[in-house]
Amino acid sequence: MNKLLIAAIAGTLATTSVFVSADAFAATTESSAAKAKRPAPARRLIKRSPKAEAAAAAKTDPIPEGAVKWSCKDGNAFFLKGDMKRDAIVTVNWAKKDYKLPRQDTTTGADRFHDPATGMDLVVIPSKAMLFSDKDSSRLADECMTPEMAAGGAAPTQSNALIKNAE
Repeated sequence: MNKLLIAAIAGTLATTSVFVSADAFAATTESSAAKAKRPAPARRLIKRSPKAEAAAAAKTDPIPEGAVKWSCKDGNAFFLKGDMKRDAIVTVNWAKKDYKLPRQDTTTGADRFHDPATGMDLVVIPSKAMLFSDKDSSRLADECMTPEMAAGGAAPTQSNALIKNAE
């Protein structure tokens, strides 16, 4: 008798748990489907005030005066201010922000400007420049050239200036 009673209780619990879990699964499927069907708003619900728009525009750094545009592959570009042949720090304007990059010594002859605080790293070789980010280990811009380089000239690097002076 005891065995029969225990078997009946176990069967009842198993059947109940199957129905409860099926209902729970159906409820989560319906709620996720309802969220997926909700359309995105076509326009802003809360409009920004002119003051807020002006403040957002003021947060972007203007392109430094006298900066040279370096056009890159995939439509990217950055602006560089400073003389790479002699300056210890150059200013790179990337994504509407200015980065002050100090010169780093290299053994390869490439010019490297790196700021560990921001993670920005500019490497310039005679044929192109590359912009890296140490924060997420990504290449932000590749095959960047000035208009002079695109016309067939060499990069305005310190190593190229030294080669010309030696000749």
